[in-house]
Parts: sequence; C-alpha cells; structure tokens
Amino acid sequence: MSAMDKIKKMLKGHEDQTSKGVDKAGDMIDDRTQGKYRGQVDTAQDKLRQQFGTDRDQGTPPPPPGM
Repeated sequence: MSAMDKIKKMLKGHEDQTSKGVDKAGDMIDDRTQGKYRGQVDTAQDKLRQQFGTDRDQGTPPPPPGM
C-alpha cells in the first residue's frame, strides 16, 4: 500500500476538512511567495482535491492571466 493510499484511507469521510486544509495551505504559500506562483499553487490545489475526492467547484474564479 502506497503512502498516498494510506492518506486517502485516513481522510475518507472528512472531505470538507480536507478541502479546507488544501485551501489554507495554498493561501499560506501564496502569502509567503507574495502571489508569485499563484497559478502553480491553484493547479496543485486542484490536483490534490482530485486525488482526495474533494474536487467540487470552490466558487473562486481563476486569477487573470499575468498575475
């Protein structure tokens, strides 16, 4: 069993908390990098949500190009 499988099993049933954690971590990274890597952070957040089964629309539009 891979580490990702273990994490998924542990987080099963806690999708709301997982999604909040992914958002909070992404916001912290954006703050520390002053938004320089916002596009990459958003992509990583989306991929994590897909991996953990919390890939519903968060209602936030993507940042405009060039930001």
